[in-house]
Formats: sequence, structure tokens, C-alpha cells
Amino acid sequence: MTEQQRTVLVIGIGAGDPDHLTLGAVKAIRRADAFFLVGKGTAKASLTDLRLRMIEEHAEGPYRVVEVEDPSRERRPMDRSDYASAVQDWRTRRGELFERLLREELGEGETGAFLVWGDPSLYDSTLGILADIEARGAISPRVEVFPGITSVSTLAARHRIPLNQVGRPVHITPARRLGDVAQNDDGDIVVMLDAHESFTRVEGDDVWIYWGAYLGTPDELLIAGPLNEVSERIRQVRTEARERHGWIMDTYLLRMTTESDVENGH
Repeated sequence: MTEQQRTVLVIGIGAGDPDHLTLGAVKAIRRADAFFLVGKGTAKASLTDLRLRMIEEHAEGPYRVVEVEDPSRERRPMDRSDYASAVQDWRTRRGELFERLLREELGEGETGAFLVWGDPSLYDSTLGILADIEARGAISPRVEVFPGITSVSTLAARHRIPLNQVGRPVHITPARRLGDVAQNDDGDIVVMLDAHESFTRVEGDDVWIYWGAYLGTPDELLIAGPLNEVSERIRQVRTEARERHGWIMDTYLLRMTTESDVENGH
């Protein structure tokens, strides 16, 4: 008898607001036989809880939830080569975990789902890891991807601003590359994964920052203004929020102001 192919759904669930699930994401959740939830420890249990609430609200028919703990990852400051090596090591161990889940927890002809924070295409490893698993020939499920609303889109919406200015590019970068980008970019810069408050090292009196943390959640925080005026306030708010929650996820847009911006109060 021919083996029936397994299906894996990679579903973007938005930045934190349950109402940001797309209709496509809801329909995908209804198809799943198994949900794979990769936890990140007790400090971030709320991220797992949100996924569970989405499953309970939208899943149909019998399903099972398989919870596993994400492999640990080195978070200390390091140079570019050490960082790349640390990420590759983490991805390898995560890939081994995902492969085991697909082999042991998903039967022939069944459909499994990963609920990915934000969008699977932006700063998430799931698609790359599944591609690595398939490239090794270990297991080859059919993969379907459902886009989600990113923290970048949510940030712009919450601040009621367009993400781009007319005729200018938008550069999305991890914070560790902000210095390189700021020196060579003539547009706006969206910064993600800033664990070390890199915005404090950006110079210029004509730079505005639109900052947000826990976007889309009840704990959402928003600050906007000239960077040299609000930088210290953002630092204080970040510190207090991290102490209160045990973690923080924030995103921000750096924008060079123009005369029209100033006239419009931005």
C-alpha cells in the first residue's frame, strides 16, 4: 500500500491580537489534526496560551496539541561570525526536534500545523528548517504557508502612519546591523530584535522614532517622537516592561523628518 503524504501547515497568526487571524488562517486551523506548539519557557508562557486560545476557538473536529520546549540559544553579544555559528547550531537542534515531531506525532495522511508568530516569511525559522529537513531526504511533507499580519504592519497601524514615504525605500533590519544600514540608507529603517537598545546610538536631530512593544496584545506600549527627546523614555519603559513580564518584543521605525512632517506634527 502506498504511504499517504503528510501535510504541514505553517500558519501566520499575527503579532498578538486574536482578531488579526486572517480567514485563510482560520480555515487552515480547522483542517489540522495536530498542532505543534514550541514553547519558550515559563517567562513567555503567555505566547503559548494565546496559541491555545486560538486553537480552542477555531479548531474543528478531533485534534491534538503537542507541546515541546524550544532548544536553548546563546543570547550574549557576539561578533557576526560567532552569531551566525550560534544561530546555525540552534537551527540544527530545532530541525532535529521538528523532524522528530513529524515522524512520531503525525500519522500518514494527517495534517499538522505550526502557529507562527507574525508572518512565517519575516524573521522566523520554521520555513527554513522544514526546507532543511526535506533537503536531507529525512521526510518530505507537503508544506502550505498562510501569511500573517506582521509586527511591522501592526506598528504602522497603531501609530496611524504609512510604512513608506513617497519615493523612498524602507529597510527592515535586525538591530545588530543598524549601524551599517543607517550609514548607507536613504530611506526609513524598521528595526527588529533589538535586545541592546541600539536606537540610543543613532545620531541626528531630524530622526523620529515610532516604537512599539507587545504589539496587538493587552500589554501594548507605544511611544513616538523625536529620537533625541524620547530615547531615554523608551529605555525606561523597556526596562520596566521587561522586569514586569520577564521578556519583551519590540519593533520600531526610524524616519528622517521633513518640513511637511513637522507641519503635520510628525
